[in-house]
Amino acid sequence: MIRPIAQRKFKDRIQAGRLLATKLAAYANRSDVIVLALPRGGVPVAWEVAKSLKAPLDVLVVRKLGVPYQPELAMGAIASGGIRVLNEEVLRYLEISPADIEAVAAREQRELERRERLYRGGRPMPKVRDRIVILVDDGIATGTTMRSAVLALKQQEPARIIIAVPTAAQSSCDEYRSEADRIECVCLMTPEPFFAVGLWYENFDQTTDDEVRELLASSTSNHPKLEEAPHGE
Repeated sequence: MIRPIAQRKFKDRIQAGRLLATKLAAYANRSDVIVLALPRGGVPVAWEVAKSLKAPLDVLVVRKLGVPYQPELAMGAIASGGIRVLNEEVLRYLEISPADIEAVAAREQRELERRERLYRGGRPMPKVRDRIVILVDDGIATGTTMRSAVLALKQQEPARIIIAVPTAAQSSCDEYRSEADRIECVCLMTPEPFFAVGLWYENFDQTTDDEVRELLASSTSNHPKLEEAPHGE
């Protein structure tokens, strides 16, 4: 278990990524490690991690399913590979109909597919079987989005999943730390009360599609295409 740092705001995602990388130094210079970011906000954080560890960087596209009349509130999430996670407590409490769920899911599926085309430019999802996957976002609030990402990755049978975020609600970290052996959670700060990820950054401007593409392109140019999973060093 990684001890959280003292409660203080991160300057921005770049600083958060650099600090996070120091907690992941044990995975540096390994040929079996890949860093996957949850776009868009997770990409600048993950870019710093990948650069420090000298690891390849790619994205795992996940989309939150927002409540129809309150889109910032997650009722679920979807991820590449046909993964869908629903928050049954929210659905029951707000009495959201199956038709409303399907309408939101269809819209977000179109956006998921658009982002995959835009960010990868036709490249397939990298092979992660038998690899150590460091899964990075800029923070975790309810955890619904990250759960979808983890489920999508589990289908591909990685050797280990390291969830790595600068800040998260304590309950979300505890949930992942109680998972089976091959999942670990590295989090720098778990402030209470948590409320929202953006509150723990001085600068939390929205990351753009162009920024995501530029960061991915700069990382790809420094690493060969991932094919068969090599053995760890």
